[in-house]
Amino acid sequence: MNLLPALTVEARKAASARVVISTTILLAAGVALLGGAATTAAANGNPAMAAKLGPMAAQGGWAGLLATVSQITAAAGLLAFGVVLSWLLGREFADGTITGLFALPVSRPTLALAKLLVYLVWTVGIALLLVLVVVVLGLVTGAGAPDGTAWAGLGRLLVLTLLTALLAVPAGWAATLGRGLLPGIATTVGLIALAQVAVVAGTGGWLPLAAPALWALEPGSVSVGQLALVALIPIGFGLLTLAAWRGLQLDK
Repeated sequence: MNLLPALTVEARKAASARVVISTTILLAAGVALLGGAATTAAANGNPAMAAKLGPMAAQGGWAGLLATVSQITAAAGLLAFGVVLSWLLGREFADGTITGLFALPVSRPTLALAKLLVYLVWTVGIALLLVLVVVVLGLVTGAGAPDGTAWAGLGRLLVLTLLTALLAVPAGWAATLGRGLLPGIATTVGLIALAQVAVVAGTGGWLPLAAPALWALEPGSVSVGQLALVALIPIGFGLLTLAAWRGLQLDK
C-alpha cells in the first residue's frame, strides 16, 4: 500500500505550505482578536454585540468568553478547515502535478488517504493551539484562572474544533470532483450557510453541521445520538473522496 512514504511526503508538503501555515496563524490570531473584542463589547453592554452573540456572551468571564469563541470557531473554523483541505486535495489539479501521480508506485487512493490523515493530524494540532490561545486570552482579559466549569468548557471547545474539522471533509471531495481549490471552498461556504439556516429553523440538533456548535454552547440541547450523527459526514465523504481518486483518469 506504501502508505508510510506517502504520509512522509504529504506531511512535508503541508509543513512547508504557505496556505497551511498562514491558515494556522490567521485562525489562532483571529479567534483571539475577535473573541477578545466581542466578549469585551458584549460584557460592556453593547446591545448590537449582545444581541448577535446571545445572553451567555454578555455574562463576561469564562462563560462569556467560551460562548463567544465557540461561535467564532464553529463558523471561521469550518471555513479555515475547508480551505486547507481543498488545497491538500485540489492543488495537484491546480498545479498540474496530477499527471505525475499516475507514474508513482503508490496508488492514487493511498495518496488521497495520506492527505486526509495529514489533515487529521494538523486539525488535532490546531484544536490544541486554539484551546491554549483561549486560556491565555482569558487570563489576559481578566477572566481569572479557569475553574472546573471553565475547564469543561475548554474541553468542549477542543471537541468542537475537532468535529468542525471533520465536517469540512466534503470540501476535499468537491475539490477532487471539480479538479481545483475553488469547488472545495465554494462547498465549504455552502456548508456554513446550511448550518446557519438549520439553527435559525430550530432543527440544528438533528443536522450534523450545526449540532457540534449547539452542543458546545448548551450541552443539554443536543443528545449523544444527535452528536454521533456527525461521524456520518467524514466517513461518507472520506470514502467518496477515496473512490473519486481511484477513478481518476488522465483524459477526464
